[in-house]
Amino acid sequence: MSTVRAPAARTASRGRIDKRQAILDAAFTVFASQGYEQASVKNIADAAHVAKTTVYSHLEDKEQLFRLAMAAAAESVLAASVDVLDRLRAPGDDLRAAFEDVARALLQVCCGERSRALRWLTYGQVARFPDLIDTVQGRTSVHLAEALADRLARLSLTGRIRTCDPALAADQLLALLTGPAETRSRMGTREIPVEEIDVLARSAVDTFLRAYAAEN
Repeated sequence: MSTVRAPAARTASRGRIDKRQAILDAAFTVFASQGYEQASVKNIADAAHVAKTTVYSHLEDKEQLFRLAMAAAAESVLAASVDVLDRLRAPGDDLRAAFEDVARALLQVCCGERSRALRWLTYGQVARFPDLIDTVQGRTSVHLAEALADRLARLSLTGRIRTCDPALAADQLLALLTGPAETRSRMGTREIPVEEIDVLARSAVDTFLRAYAAEN
């Protein structure tokens, strides 16, 4: 009997997790389009194609829904950003080209719709949710910097870039990318054209490699 029930239990558990994720995805979309104040649990239930009671069976209230939706969105942005860094595991002979590819892709994630919405909601609701900065930054920029520092440490150990403090180098490269992007996008309210992203990526990498390129 147990061999029959175990798969069924796992399927039910998987289904509950999938439904919860669908609710969080729908919640983030609704919060991003309507704002925290205007969004309602019914709107979110409709967007997730579930009953309002189903939302409450997974999450306590609108406040918890917002917090968890923001955390889930931040983790999604982080996953996309960290995937980009795999290019630096085996950068090939042209290190500058590899860094430019990574910089361009990171900017595309940073300037993407989900990332912009995450910033808008964080800026707009930080007074109501003071811990929101830690929630979002802890799941995006902090972990991204750690992952980038790991890649830079490997490049330093193999002599591809000069010996350095990889954590500091990672912070500096990210600042070279995100600082101008935030200004050009007017704090996420303007979409940056592909050509501008290209210029920002090349400029950031040029400045970074002037400081960290290995000495010949």
